[in-house]
Amino acid sequence: MLGGVAAGLPLAAHAQQSAKLPTVGFLGASSASAQAEWTAAFVQRLRELGWIEGRTVAIEYRWAEGRNERFAEIAAEFVRLKVDVIVTDGGAAVAAKKVTSVNPNVFAVSADPLGTGLVASLARPGGNVTGSTVQAPDLAGKRLELLGEMVPGFKRLAILANAGYPAAQREAGEVETIARATGIEIIRTEVRRAEEIAPAIEALRGRADALYVCTDSFANTNRALINSSALAARLPTMHGIRGMAEAGGLMSYGANFPALFRRAGDFADKILRGGKPADIPVEQPTKFDLIVNLKTAKAMGIAVPPAIQARADEVIE
Repeated sequence: MLGGVAAGLPLAAHAQQSAKLPTVGFLGASSASAQAEWTAAFVQRLRELGWIEGRTVAIEYRWAEGRNERFAEIAAEFVRLKVDVIVTDGGAAVAAKKVTSVNPNVFAVSADPLGTGLVASLARPGGNVTGSTVQAPDLAGKRLELLGEMVPGFKRLAILANAGYPAAQREAGEVETIARATGIEIIRTEVRRAEEIAPAIEALRGRADALYVCTDSFANTNRALINSSALAARLPTMHGIRGMAEAGGLMSYGANFPALFRRAGDFADKILRGGKPADIPVEQPTKFDLIVNLKTAKAMGIAVPPAIQARADEVIE
């Protein structure tokens, strides 16, 4: 009997230790597959900092699948689970802050943390939220400039935006303002559901020379559908994240998201070791990527300028 008790002790101790593991609630705004590279970057950074999943830290993963209405529901679940830090991206950070003003919240990516009220200032967030912002007013202009090099002389630009995501609406407004100032005609198209995407893009056939897709989790989740529809309608696309170009878009230019999710690992580490989000400054990206999909360009009959190829961080063959 004593031998049986002794044999059971290590299991009991292990169960007790596991129950005490600090826990990260990972709220993915898109899908597990669409965010796989970003998630891996986050987990790898935690590992480098000594937080090994299943041994020194537990990670609860939840995926909103591009449905913004699920953000608050998942955040509330994390509060009930009493996670030590919630990691979010996109609009999920705003929803999580509305659900709890106590649980630490790290946003790997936020389009406008000041405008949405996530933080009081970038230097001193002041609440329970901190992270990295991709807010950069000149990004829209840079993307239009690159699109102009790829599609010389285009005069009609369609903008595809998620009608239910304020950051996408702001981005669309920035693009529209810059484009109109240069004499480009704008056709603004808004969608809310996946089934609206293909008809909306098909309706642009012959009416636009190129398509600018505003960045958000809804677009990322439905990136294959967006790009196949654009290809069918003969519309060259410009995107804000690498994965959209990898999934068949013509090109993308924007912050390197895996790098931002690695930084989220640093933020989470500081909080798990006792740091307060209020005192951890919000950071801005330092690495930007230009991705060009030569396969898509060839399918559309577009000759990629040598200068674009030379500047690209990745050329997809």
